[in-house]
Amino acid sequence: MHAWLCDNPTGVDALNWKELPTPTPGPGQVLIEIKAASLNFPDLLIVQNKYQMKPPLPFVPGSEYAGVVQSVGDGVTHLEPGQHVACLSGTGGFATHVIAPAALCMPLPAGFDLIDAAAFIMTYGTSWHALMDRAQLKAGETVLVLGAAGGVGTAAIQIAKAAGATVIAAASTDEKCALCESLGADRSINYTTHALPTGFRDAIKEATGGQGPDVIYDPVGGDFAEPAFRSIAWRGRYLVVGFAGGAIPALPLNLTLLKGASIVGVFWGDFARREPKANARMMSELATWYAQGKIKPVIDSTMPMAELKAAYAHMGSRSVKGKLVMVN
Repeated sequence: MHAWLCDNPTGVDALNWKELPTPTPGPGQVLIEIKAASLNFPDLLIVQNKYQMKPPLPFVPGSEYAGVVQSVGDGVTHLEPGQHVACLSGTGGFATHVIAPAALCMPLPAGFDLIDAAAFIMTYGTSWHALMDRAQLKAGETVLVLGAAGGVGTAAIQIAKAAGATVIAAASTDEKCALCESLGADRSINYTTHALPTGFRDAIKEATGGQGPDVIYDPVGGDFAEPAFRSIAWRGRYLVVGFAGGAIPALPLNLTLLKGASIVGVFWGDFARREPKANARMMSELATWYAQGKIKPVIDSTMPMAELKAAYAHMGSRSVKGKLVMVN
């Protein structure tokens, strides 16, 4: 097998494409031949030693992937060789093969495209958990999605629309805004043409008829957080999803009092670990929605696994719409 090995987490340039012995699965494990692996923001942080999970060195990055089971270890009864699966194990995906915990593998129904599957679990799991579980989104409510053209943003648009909400998508270019509207967003805001903070607040106010959004889905953070939160509706829910903008914002807590609003943390990874049965029900429902055509990952492009460093550079350019997927 071959894999991108990180033995010194100082950044992407320190990764090396190496030949390694193909391993044998142990108890509770499976060997997967990887067909596709998506590139997510945590995959950048982890090779820079900036992610909350710091795996022992050396490690193979690549949190999310899909492929074909080659062999199974003792005690694995729900998977078998030849079966198509998707997995989110945190590491191991940027390779030709991986040993994965069988419990973390999602069996794929017939017709589930492997490239879509490699870009499915993290973004749709995060967005469903955020909107449907943490925010308790109801039909008829209005959702503002920041960073709406990215992986989790495009998933959030689709899930909110499927739930019967009105969606306002905020993105950084007219092209990205057009993509969001093609996915079902009712309105879009190009936040590069609305100066922070007042121009952005005015745009949100105009888009919501002065009422403000009931739910704000924020994977960006930074300078967008406070003007967005100041625009929230009465009893609104502000979802803290991530900080792709870099800075972790500090919000004035008096705003929660004035708005009767909630700041709600979204940590889907720990939800999946702490509440595995609820997570399994959620993923089953999402697979059904995929089969029904209600949701489908937005794939910016696919690139050969050997071109991983170029893919990281593309992600860093902030021009990616949806997800980048590496393929073997």
